[in-house]
Amino acid sequence: MDITVDNKTIIVFDLDDTLYNEIEFLKSAYREIAQNLEKENWPSLYIKMFSLYRNKIDVFEFIHKHYKVAKSTLITEYREHKPDIKLFEGVLETLQKIKINKGKIGLITDGRQKTQTNKIEALGLTPFLDCIVISQEIGTEKPHQNNYKILESTFGKGAYYYIGDNLKKDFITPNALGWNTIGIMDNGLNIHNDAYLYQGEKYSPKVFISSYLDLSITHER
Repeated sequence: MDITVDNKTIIVFDLDDTLYNEIEFLKSAYREIAQNLEKENWPSLYIKMFSLYRNKIDVFEFIHKHYKVAKSTLITEYREHKPDIKLFEGVLETLQKIKINKGKIGLITDGRQKTQTNKIEALGLTPFLDCIVISQEIGTEKPHQNNYKILESTFGKGAYYYIGDNLKKDFITPNALGWNTIGIMDNGLNIHNDAYLYQGEKYSPKVFISSYLDLSITHER
């Protein structure tokens, strides 16, 4: 897909499972918790934790029972740890090309301010972002119109693009606002895998791409 970018182009991204796989955040947190509890044999504990998660068994209840750590402590460590996560292939090059062509970049993400900020910093996104909207900071979550209108208030008139992954909530509002919408196809690792429940024009992006290698950023008019 080709996107022509100039100083009136605003490209807005979701974060989790759009710019990286959110499961990698979970794995990063589990590794840190396991390393804190088992200095020498942490891989064995990590493997057990991840297996419990995949079988929908309460991981933190298991840790609480066997290591006498309060679940509230584990939840805080999970949410506030500094994650070891990486951008999808092609994301960095896409961001660089948008900036080279004078485009603006926004981010809309649901979650806690501390957690999402740690992810943004770990991924090296901060220097590229002209506007960041985190749901906890503004008090509304997608698909609330407020989360998207902040971008329009910030940048004014222009050609808006929204890139996301979650059919349940990502595309309803930008579609209604007349934005161009692009969906990143699930690579089999997405946390939210209930797309079959949200079919139809209301929920779907205008275009799906399988990866950022399918995007071409140009400056030609």
